[in-house]
Amino acid sequence: MNMINKLKRFFGGLLVCSNVAVLSASGPSPVDYVNPLMGSLSTFELSTGNTYPAIAMPWGMNFWVPQTGKMGDGWAYRYDQYRIRGFKQTHQPSPWINDYGQFSLMPVIGNRINEDERASWFSHKAETVTPYYYSVYLADYDITTELVPTERAACFRFTFPESDSARIVIDAFDKGSYIRIVPEENKVIGYTTKNSGGVPGNFKNYFVIQFDKKPHFSSVWKNGKLAAGMEMAADHAGAVVGFLTKRGETVNAVVASSFISFEQAERNLKELNGRSLEQLKSDGRKQWNDILGRIDIEASEEQMRTFYSCLYRSVLFPRMFYEIDAKGRPVHYSPYNGQVLPGYLYTDTGFWDTFRCLFPLLNLVYPSVNARIQEGLLNVYKESGFMPEWASPGHRDCMVGNNSASVISDAILKGVTPKALWADLYEAMVKTANSVHPECPATGRLGYEYYNKLGYVPYNVGIKENAARTLEYAYDDWCIWQVAKLLNRPQEEQDLYRSRSENYKNLFDATHKLMRGKNADGSFQSPFNPFKWGDAFTEGNSWHYSWSVFHDVEGLIGLMNGPKVFTGMLDSVFSLPPVFDDSYYGFVIHEIREMQIMNMGNYAHGNQPIQHMIYLYDYAGEPWKTQYWVRETMNRMYKPIPDGYCGDEDNGQTSAWYVFSALGFYPVCPGSGQYVVGAPLVQRATITLENGKKIDIETSNNAADNYYIQRLIVNGKNYEHNYFLHSDLVKGRKLRFDMGSSPNKARGTQGTDFPYSMSR
Repeated sequence: MNMINKLKRFFGGLLVCSNVAVLSASGPSPVDYVNPLMGSLSTFELSTGNTYPAIAMPWGMNFWVPQTGKMGDGWAYRYDQYRIRGFKQTHQPSPWINDYGQFSLMPVIGNRINEDERASWFSHKAETVTPYYYSVYLADYDITTELVPTERAACFRFTFPESDSARIVIDAFDKGSYIRIVPEENKVIGYTTKNSGGVPGNFKNYFVIQFDKKPHFSSVWKNGKLAAGMEMAADHAGAVVGFLTKRGETVNAVVASSFISFEQAERNLKELNGRSLEQLKSDGRKQWNDILGRIDIEASEEQMRTFYSCLYRSVLFPRMFYEIDAKGRPVHYSPYNGQVLPGYLYTDTGFWDTFRCLFPLLNLVYPSVNARIQEGLLNVYKESGFMPEWASPGHRDCMVGNNSASVISDAILKGVTPKALWADLYEAMVKTANSVHPECPATGRLGYEYYNKLGYVPYNVGIKENAARTLEYAYDDWCIWQVAKLLNRPQEEQDLYRSRSENYKNLFDATHKLMRGKNADGSFQSPFNPFKWGDAFTEGNSWHYSWSVFHDVEGLIGLMNGPKVFTGMLDSVFSLPPVFDDSYYGFVIHEIREMQIMNMGNYAHGNQPIQHMIYLYDYAGEPWKTQYWVRETMNRMYKPIPDGYCGDEDNGQTSAWYVFSALGFYPVCPGSGQYVVGAPLVQRATITLENGKKIDIETSNNAADNYYIQRLIVNGKNYEHNYFLHSDLVKGRKLRFDMGSSPNKARGTQGTDFPYSMSR
């Protein structure tokens, strides 16, 4: 069978789909509740998620997005924009990090090449958005575009009007690109080098596009103008293929890409495996339902839409950066040394955000995925000499901390990481904790020399956000200490990291009962404004960062002169007005604005440093306040709508907070093996674990105003603790929360009921 007939057979019989999500005969499935547009009504000035609709498979190497923003704009899709410029393969983890390896396809009528000319008006009312399928009507051309992704490939269907100039514009983007038309195969190949950093000089994303019809017209273009020949290498190269179409006629295209080679891109195209768009759509839906269905909940319609939209965001990043070679083995292009090497690699995540609860969610519900991620982390160390802290796709100079230690230790201590990797990963943690990357100071520990000598990073030695670094380094040292004990490392080594994990105490200012920057001579920075964002802290102020003692809340309570003062300080975060000092930045950054407008005082849930703070009442004998504020935050700050988040979603972290909290517990201290009890939002939930066990969660009397736990029953027995053990949950547990409208101030108030603290 020749190529044309093969493609006709491949694409034959495809049907245009309706613009509503498909519901099963028995009712909606988990994926039907997902709104990929949640958080997409965002701008530079105000983030309601800073998300885009990622049309993708879970953890897929390539995502696709309808592009409303201009080439290079980190806000690739904004809900308040009404013109689409193309359908872009994207790898962007955040608008602040921006994209790499992107290219696009755009159907048009006539000669419309550059992104402004070819852009078409559209309406959200004529747009279908699911994780596994996207469709939109392009009004300027009377064209409907549909796409379905796999991990590394995608299938497009363009439905044209009657025209002698129906065309598809392929844009390989600027900053260095290549395109070649292969007319005898109805194929276009090319590569893009466009990136935002974090790549070696030989970086390319190779792509292959195969059409099911022979083009009537073909041309390459350069910098927006048609050019002679079938091949073009330029700063900004592209191609146009044209067809003679009758009204309702479809042109289909299959697309795949590779960071390794054209040959590997062709291999990745085989992921489609001869399936039609409808088959791919059905299979993609099943795959999403499998992943999302690991947590089956019952709740109100809005709560279910919010929950599964958040769970969808929680399983997008970190993304695969590996491919499958001719022998079926994982192989990857290394963005750290530019070589093609064996093994797994994942990327596009910032541990400053995601160590907090995204990775604990993987360890509980998707441990086999995180096992591969951990193997990939070891590959990063082998290829660069460091653990990553913010990777996209290689090391990026963004944020602070050494939180790879948390991500590694939590997986090891929960038995997720293969045991054969433990010693090498421990070596990587220790090396990364005692050095700094020579070209990327956010990797490793900037200021480690001061920290190791003085016990803190000084305020006055030219290292920004020093107090934040100190607090996170202390927790990271505790994480290293936990693995050192497990591996029975020399006692001197264990004692060193045990001692360093108390370094948070060096920044506590007893006068203000808050953390404060400290100079190299031991004096506190002065003047001190606890409402000043940035400066000694990262995207927050002292009221936000003073709670970053994940591993020793009891020690922090002691510094604050006991539980009553401690809970009073927690209360103050909510009772204070949303005042702020933005002088460090010189303008109101979006994180400040998001705190200011939420009407929850100085609580800044839209950014990560304070997201665990609500749960700290459980450590001080007032768990009912945790229950109240957890429910308030879920109810007020999360909605399944385009402005549904209260700040940057950040690669699944802010979403995973909701997922855990809606279930009734949260991992305040990854590495401790505990989850701190909150107040479940769901009526019922079942978490099906990979080992076949189930965590069944039931609630009684869980009405909208019944925030408070009256009684907690685990496996039929009364349970007073304010925490669950991971080691218990993975064996399967039945949890029953009896809820009420008034606090039960007798439950969970004894010291033996409090979660783990190093000082206890």
